[in-house]
Amino acid sequence: MDIRTPNRLPFHRLPVFPVLLVQLVALLLAAVVLWQWRGTVAGYSGLCGGLIAWLPNLYFARKAFRYSGARAAQAIVRSFYAGEMGKLILTAVLFALTFAGVKPLDAPAVFGAFLLTQSVSWFAPLLMRTRFSKP
Repeated sequence: MDIRTPNRLPFHRLPVFPVLLVQLVALLLAAVVLWQWRGTVAGYSGLCGGLIAWLPNLYFARKAFRYSGARAAQAIVRSFYAGEMGKLILTAVLFALTFAGVKPLDAPAVFGAFLLTQSVSWFAPLLMRTRFSKP
């Protein structure tokens, strides 16, 4: 078996999928709450902020979970580093595009929804199906 063979699991079967799904729900709820509470500008600003957090996480998940198995350890490490670098660059680019191109913009709504969406990953061990046994 070639170590460069990608993981054959469909994306929705990966252990990170529930985290991404909950992040998507959180960003949509944040956008709706902001839209109802503070108006249209805050609503789409919150949506932009949530997408700034969610899209790079989606990229990272696709990149990082491409390989599996002990023989592919080096490919897994390389894909994690490449995924994290791409995630950081994509986040910076999306922030720049949002602040340069979206007018009018509610900056606290952008950062609030961004932080809310990112905070979902803090609870990732509770959302992932794989349980790790104690040594």
